[in-house]
Amino acid sequence: MSSTILVTGATGYIGSHTCLELLESGYQLIGIDNLSNSREESLRRVQKLSGKPLTFIRCDLLDEAGLARVFAEHPVDAVIHFAGLKAVGESVEKPLLYYKNNLSGTANLLEAMANAEVKNIVFSSSCTVYGIPEKLPISEDFPLQAVSPYGQTKLTIEYMLQDLHASDPQWNISILRYFNPVRAHPSGDIGEDPSGIPNNLMPYITQVAVGEREQLSVFGGDYDTPDGTCIRDYIHVVDLAKGHIKALEKLQDNPGAVITNLGTGQGYSVLDMIRAFAAATGIKIPYQIVERRAGDTTAVYADAGKAERDLGWKAKRDLQQMCKDAHRWQSKNPRGYL
Repeated sequence: MSSTILVTGATGYIGSHTCLELLESGYQLIGIDNLSNSREESLRRVQKLSGKPLTFIRCDLLDEAGLARVFAEHPVDAVIHFAGLKAVGESVEKPLLYYKNNLSGTANLLEAMANAEVKNIVFSSSCTVYGIPEKLPISEDFPLQAVSPYGQTKLTIEYMLQDLHASDPQWNISILRYFNPVRAHPSGDIGEDPSGIPNNLMPYITQVAVGEREQLSVFGGDYDTPDGTCIRDYIHVVDLAKGHIKALEKLQDNPGAVITNLGTGQGYSVLDMIRAFAAATGIKIPYQIVERRAGDTTAVYADAGKAERDLGWKAKRDLQQMCKDAHRWQSKNPRGYL
């Protein structure tokens, strides 16, 4: 009998791709989401791609009674927790919104899990917990110093989970700190569909490529990097989704509370990405250097060795494939899931 996994934030970008990998790996799925920044259409397409059904429930993690009903009505073996607000810039402008939504929502989820005796969870954390690293690449034992409210919420949830395990060692917790996912599934049927102006680089590039936006805004050209633009570790979202499957499998070994980076170990600048996209697709992206964005750091990329050693996971898809898959998604869906 296959395990049943509850996925929070299931209709979102990384959530939907992970749901597809879970279904294709033979798991039973319950997806919940409040649909505040995503659409249920993503899961309809996931079911079509996989040829397998899942259960979707519209539920907000701030709704304690609704969460309790989900666990009362559906036997769950483990949870993968994606749900949360995630825009660094917005978090600087609206910190209380982020603290209330991300922290209170997670506390409610963990309480509902504890009440239902479900003590296996994979948490979607972020490289933002490292803040401005003193050296590169970043390994899991680096100092933690989140510099944005978004990063602070991720870090606080990490502490929450570790305290929970310390209070009750029966909890098995995998904290995945991932770097910069870029889209999309090779089919072009599911991908990143941000509301309004994208906060992430690749959807901004692809929206310009298909004519939805005139040009790309590059936030800051005076960073201490070879070309003056920020450097990030871009990871294909399918590789990232597969990392969650590996983390879920690891929970069966009762590892306790473990922390793992998911990245490629290679950093690329914003201008590198613009050039790579042009090389992969033949489309030149017009851009303008604008002011730096609050909360951004100069350079961030992973030491991904622990993921390979402990989870048997390694990113396989290169920059060219990331760019081609991203363009295919946007070309087939110029306005996202609308």
